[in-house]
Amino acid sequence: MRAVLMAGGSGTRLRPLTCDLPKPMVPILNRPIAEHIIHLLKQHNITEVIATLHYLPDVMREYFHDGSDLGVQITYAVEEDQPLGTAGCVKNIAELLDQTFLVISGDSVTDFDLTAAIEFHHRKQSKATLILTRVPNPIEFGVVITDENNRINRFLEKPSASEVFSDTVNTGTYILEPEVLQYLPFDQECDFSQDLFPLLLEKGEPMYGFIANNYWCDIGHLDVYREAHYDALIGKVKLKIPYPERSPGVWIGENTYIDETAQIESPVLIGRNCRIGARAQIEAGSVIGDNITIGADANIKRPIIWNGAIIGDDVHLRACVIARGTRVGRRAHVLEGAVVGSLSSIGEEALISPGVRVWPSKKIESGATLNINLIWGNTAQRNLFGQRGVQGLANIDITPEFAVKLGAAYGSTLKPGSTVAVSRDQRPISRMVTRSLVAGLMSVGINIINLDATAIPITRTTIPTLKVAGGIHVRLSPERADYLLIEFLDSKGINITKTKEKKIEGAYFKEDLRRAQIPEIGNVSYAIDLLDIYSTSFAKHINIEVLRYSNAKVVIDYVYAVSGAILPQLLAKFGCDAVVLNASLNHTALSVPERENLLDQLGRVVEALRANFGAQVYANGEQFMLVDETGSPIRGEPLTSLMVNMVLTSHPRSVVVVPVNTSAAVEQIARRYDAKVIRTKANPTALMEACHRYPNVVLGGSGDMGFIFPQLHPGFDAMFSIAKIIEMLTSQERSLTQVRADLPHVVHRRYTVRCPWTIKGALMRHLVETHSPENLELIDGVKLINYQDDNWVLILPDAGEPMVHIFANSVDRDWVDTTLREYRNLVHDFVNQSQGMDHQEDI
Repeated sequence: MRAVLMAGGSGTRLRPLTCDLPKPMVPILNRPIAEHIIHLLKQHNITEVIATLHYLPDVMREYFHDGSDLGVQITYAVEEDQPLGTAGCVKNIAELLDQTFLVISGDSVTDFDLTAAIEFHHRKQSKATLILTRVPNPIEFGVVITDENNRINRFLEKPSASEVFSDTVNTGTYILEPEVLQYLPFDQECDFSQDLFPLLLEKGEPMYGFIANNYWCDIGHLDVYREAHYDALIGKVKLKIPYPERSPGVWIGENTYIDETAQIESPVLIGRNCRIGARAQIEAGSVIGDNITIGADANIKRPIIWNGAIIGDDVHLRACVIARGTRVGRRAHVLEGAVVGSLSSIGEEALISPGVRVWPSKKIESGATLNINLIWGNTAQRNLFGQRGVQGLANIDITPEFAVKLGAAYGSTLKPGSTVAVSRDQRPISRMVTRSLVAGLMSVGINIINLDATAIPITRTTIPTLKVAGGIHVRLSPERADYLLIEFLDSKGINITKTKEKKIEGAYFKEDLRRAQIPEIGNVSYAIDLLDIYSTSFAKHINIEVLRYSNAKVVIDYVYAVSGAILPQLLAKFGCDAVVLNASLNHTALSVPERENLLDQLGRVVEALRANFGAQVYANGEQFMLVDETGSPIRGEPLTSLMVNMVLTSHPRSVVVVPVNTSAAVEQIARRYDAKVIRTKANPTALMEACHRYPNVVLGGSGDMGFIFPQLHPGFDAMFSIAKIIEMLTSQERSLTQVRADLPHVVHRRYTVRCPWTIKGALMRHLVETHSPENLELIDGVKLINYQDDNWVLILPDAGEPMVHIFANSVDRDWVDTTLREYRNLVHDFVNQSQGMDHQEDI
């Protein structure tokens, strides 16, 4: 059997270690990851290896040559022009693959039983067998579900936190029959997980998952890279260690001198030709490469030191990575999680703070303290984007320097000379961050149309008319007054897709930022007549005559937000008077409790003035809550049902779009009007995309997120919603109290349970495996449906916190209470049991 070794990766998340080294050549226990893979292949009698190369191909060829030194035969296939993806590069060598073959990643550490996997493949008469494993946190990988016979029936590549329905993941190791390559185009970029395997499922080809219990670790992050060393030292993974074991847990290469006063604690690995000075302390978990010099009194605690480094006297290293040929001066400190690139120089008594990355060939002056990456930017993060855009503490996480780099990263994903629209709320912090984003965009050759301070619905309406590549909107977070939210919009005004978010993250983290020449620096222009553009669209989609002669008395609380400068003008233009509260733009931002107090005030004003209703507008014009004529608030699920009822009364036989966790009252209302309900993932982008994708949609959203009228623009719009409510109440000759009385009685409750990140995937898999597939819905989380009386329970992992939300829905209150209690206890027990097992393993 032949093996295809996928060795084309550049390892962007391992920068600065992979600036001059392909990821498969990064050392584990002083030998390249690819060398450990080749030893594994040889151990299972696979000696013909085809290595596919793209990034720095000569490094691997010069190291392995023809493979004869390792007892294998290596053939190289280089992707000359552009990477063809995991499947595309294999398709290009199809003529070399005339029988069952193995595909294995060159950047994973594993000791899989490949012989057992191959036997399984032949026994099942499989066309494609994926070697699977179970991991605590599957978000970074492709999640896979198999039936009781191990046949694959579903998988999802790199899910979001709420999409995790199993902890069984694709390891990137496959056993394939050559005929499956017929499904792939020649000389085109394509991927196994995204292109080939979904097609095989669609065609009904037999595809199985072999669940391996062996060790597997994808070296995707610097902290994972260090952990793989520690796992190897304690024997958690069986790797071939290149040096003799001089004493239990102590491997030392030939011609290495260790001063008799030095202290060595097992397990530890020390390479060839090393010199360890007097009184040096080398603690358990340390990995020291070949040709290393460590000075006297050095204190070495669990670092990974690559070949040729020189470590001075009294140096302190703490769980860091020191790359090839680096010099660390006397009494310098390199602290936990720091990475120093090859051929760098750290001066005497310098300090590299935890998590800081130093690119290759850099010099740190003596006595300097380095708190930021030595290139540009702050300590590396794993992800920028959350459930909705980029957000963090204002002027702490989201700082001007962060925003400059973020703007440059976004601009680097666009074509030079593209134009981006930028807008914000009226807060000074938003103005500051927006200007920094603009500077970053300009620096990479992107032009700016500055929309200045405006409500986000106006931004979404304006962007398609400007024919720009995309947009950015900066505002305070609706959930936290001390958080800033930065949202990225596409050319239609919809929040960008996860794929585009990943591209921005890639540019940000690998600091691969385009730099424009002086004549190419972007320009800034200013848009005018934004309100006219919005007003024109507004007027097209509302019955102005009904609005003008409605005689409605409405009280609107703007909670000191920018929409207070916009909606009163629009309502006045269409002849509708409204009593305005808290419309000043100079007031500081309000917390959620302060906003609640204003809602009570609004109810009292509505009741005192005998108004038709009141509305509180927040979230920069996207969200609102209602108060009926009696002063009672309407929000959340009742608000969703009320809006669906009014809109479908005016537009029967239409389509509404709601998130998966919304009450089943919407289906009951839709049945009255012969309408259709489409449910989406419980995030704003999914709702916007669905409203844009499906025909005949008249309303999307929920009381918690806001409402979308897709004919107007693709986003949430509280201002248009309020005008529409006035129109619908007038034309339907109803009051909010009458509409509420017409709503179906459905009991819908939520309970939140703490659940560690490492347990979420296993919990979802447990729920999927212990319930009948006929009753499962996996739009988002795991929804268990009893079709009688619209009964269902939804277990939805939180996208940003270590929590799981349990929703129960029925017309029967007792069923909801019992079911909520049952699944709350189930989740509690599963979490406690899983944590207990983890504790036993630690012991």
